[in-house]
Amino acid sequence: MVISVKPFAALLMAAALFAGCAPTNTATTYSPEQMNREAQVETGTIVSIRPVSVEGSGRTGTLLGGAAGGVAGSFIGGDWRSNLLAGLAGAVVGGVAGSAAERSLTTTTANEFIVELEGGGTIAVVQTNEQGLRVGDRVTVLRGDRTRITPRA
Repeated sequence: MVISVKPFAALLMAAALFAGCAPTNTATTYSPEQMNREAQVETGTIVSIRPVSVEGSGRTGTLLGGAAGGVAGSFIGGDWRSNLLAGLAGAVVGGVAGSAAERSLTTTTANEFIVELEGGGTIAVVQTNEQGLRVGDRVTVLRGDRTRITPRA
């Protein structure tokens, strides 16, 4: 029995693509599309903070894993029927594995901040806390395409 290198190369390429799915969303990171856009600014005070889990969707992993599994599976077998069946089975298994891989790579932790606004009202914002915010800190609330809180100077 001869084992082809092609299925393993396809799986290796899918794994490399999953590495690019790692989250880069932080409270202090902006995408190019978010630059030069106005945001409404309010001020407030943090009244509570609790850790939360942010889970990835798994959609991209499902597609990439299914494609890689289908290609890898299609090389198993001898005739066209067995190649087709193995390709279909590989696509299903690859899709499930790809979804699980993306979820594990993109699941992260963040904090839910409850902020009492000086102008009245209370909001909740989920974001990372690389700025070391604590309960009682006065913050600036930026509302644009995303809502962020930052320490008030």
